[in-house]
Amino acid sequence: MGIALEIAKRTNALKYETFPADAIHWSKVAIADAVAVSLAGSRENASTITASVLNAAAMPGPSLVWGTNVRTRALEASLINGTSCHALDYDDTNNTSGAHPTCPILPAAIALAEQLGASGKQIIEAYVAGFETLSRLSQAVQVEHHHYRKGWHPTGTLGLFGAAAACGRLLSLSDEQLATALSICASEACGVKSNFGTYVKPLHAGLANRNGLFAALMAKEGFTASPEAFEHKQGFFAVYNGPGPFDADKVKENWADPLEVVEPSMGIKQYPCCGSVMPVMDLAIKMRKEHNLKPDDIVRIEPQTHERRLAHTTRPDPRSSLDAKFSVEYCTARAVLDGTIVFSQFEGDAHNDKTVRKFMEKITAVPHTDDNHYGAHLIVTLKDGTVLKEYTPKAKGRGPDHPLTAEELENKFVMCAERALPLEQIELLYPACQDFEAITNIRDFTKLMEVHAGARQAAE
Repeated sequence: MGIALEIAKRTNALKYETFPADAIHWSKVAIADAVAVSLAGSRENASTITASVLNAAAMPGPSLVWGTNVRTRALEASLINGTSCHALDYDDTNNTSGAHPTCPILPAAIALAEQLGASGKQIIEAYVAGFETLSRLSQAVQVEHHHYRKGWHPTGTLGLFGAAAACGRLLSLSDEQLATALSICASEACGVKSNFGTYVKPLHAGLANRNGLFAALMAKEGFTASPEAFEHKQGFFAVYNGPGPFDADKVKENWADPLEVVEPSMGIKQYPCCGSVMPVMDLAIKMRKEHNLKPDDIVRIEPQTHERRLAHTTRPDPRSSLDAKFSVEYCTARAVLDGTIVFSQFEGDAHNDKTVRKFMEKITAVPHTDDNHYGAHLIVTLKDGTVLKEYTPKAKGRGPDHPLTAEELENKFVMCAERALPLEQIELLYPACQDFEAITNIRDFTKLMEVHAGARQAAE
């Protein structure tokens, strides 16, 4: 039996009725978070340009372009909404895959669900199946984090398999049809890390949604693909990992035991910037508060993160607001100077603020030597010779063992959603996310994300 069929059989065996309560809980946390950051991201250039080029309004359909009054075909909606979900780099993360797990799956699932009139329970079931597929497949190629180190962006290269699995469940694909969809995805996977810091990075998520949905739809209509698309000597594993390590058997190991959405689950971002710099932000904000740090008293700041993360975050001269999200130097300066990390620091010309740029000269990012690549150290040297040191094993929110509070989750939701929706609509949307499994038709839910011209101008 080929790997694609092995995955398909296991994916189709996942049933909502057998999910533990934690799986439902964390799915709803992820859905609410993704909806919020997508609404905020819908106002970003990466999203608006994508929507403009696709001319979605000229292709009417059942699926909402979130945060607008445009309804289009599911394929276009999944691409635009997927791009919006990752546009601010504020969406969730996953320790197993190195991917943002929800942004390449949920927009496609909801876009298709609107076409089908599916329920909240069906979407949760599809989402969990997609999350499991993405994560377990990643174990095969992320041996020693090789896939990521090689330069692939797992959100793009692995996320579409999760989208195909989720959409396949909603379409009730047979094992053989779903295997075909996954094999189609092996030729659609894309996303290189050289494009981090540009609009292309969120486009990776948009393409993952669109391509995964497209593969599922094609398979349903009888399209063909190689049953050995993964393990063939010129298949996905060998081609995407090259001569580096991969282990196909890891796809099947401990499948759904526990479900990936439960453990290690997802990390919910507390700040609107790259996840790799967030543990440093926690330390910088904590140190500023506890030691009443004054900029003029500081001689040197040394943020230390794992070299795998430092490779794409040491950016002492960010050239754009988006580039600044990936600059550990810029984010550290903002955390120390402002005591918080918020949207406005990554908008307009904020990254060129003269005070911040001058302070960044005191910051030198270096790799730490720990095995834990989620942790960070921060060393601050003061004029009087005092050396302050702090360490954290992971950023707050990165997993169910160190979660954001219910209040922090709701505050993030409102902060994001109000960039697209009026408050009275948000007050209906957030409770709907909390009770997502009770939705009988997803169209009732997406109406709460639909904004007409007058309301949209008021929100802006």
